[in-house]
Amino acid sequence: MSKIDPELKKKLLKESQAPFKGLRRILWIAFSGSAFLGLLIMLSKIAEGIELQQNNLLIQLGACILFPTLLILDRNKE
Repeated sequence: MSKIDPELKKKLLKESQAPFKGLRRILWIAFSGSAFLGLLIMLSKIAEGIELQQNNLLIQLGACILFPTLLILDRNKE
């Protein structure tokens, strides 16, 4: 009955169930990279002897844990 290719139909159904998945993954990768770069800069400042507020370091560590976790949870479960 349907003139749609079964593979295309499967792909469209998958996309309708998880819209913008590619965009989300790109954002998680960008945010993860930014968090790790920020942590590296903070650690280099600590190594130089510059004092940082502890809550800023904890926020950065939280971001370094949160964004890669979201990236892992957003992967394909096939």
